[in-house]
Amino acid sequence: MKLPPPIHEQITFLYTTDLDKSARFYEEVMGFPLKLDQGGCRIYTVTENAYLGVCQRPNAQPPGERVVIFTFVTPEVDSWYEHLIEQGVEIETPPAENPEYGIYHFFLRDPNGYLLEVQRFLEGW
Repeated sequence: MKLPPPIHEQITFLYTTDLDKSARFYEEVMGFPLKLDQGGCRIYTVTENAYLGVCQRPNAQPPGERVVIFTFVTPEVDSWYEHLIEQGVEIETPPAENPEYGIYHFFLRDPNGYLLEVQRFLEGW
């Protein structure tokens, strides 16, 4: 079996309807340093290679439901796409640039329906 491309970092994204309130919690209460402010998303350092992203969404949390995106950060986005296609994985969106967040990425779901993202930052990270 061919080995998959490397993963260098990991980000878990949470959605919120109140980014300011969430930012105060993660910065002041949890003490996580801000790694990147993308305007609508704030990414915090949790460990050396693991991050938490909190993104503003108007309808972020339907009653009784929470949205989570587990993100794998790698310079090998296209290699991961090809690897997953070869493994028969259904991809939700093909790799594309997202200028709003300055990333190149694609989405897929795991067997339990969790949203996964493979991405790289287009500029300094």
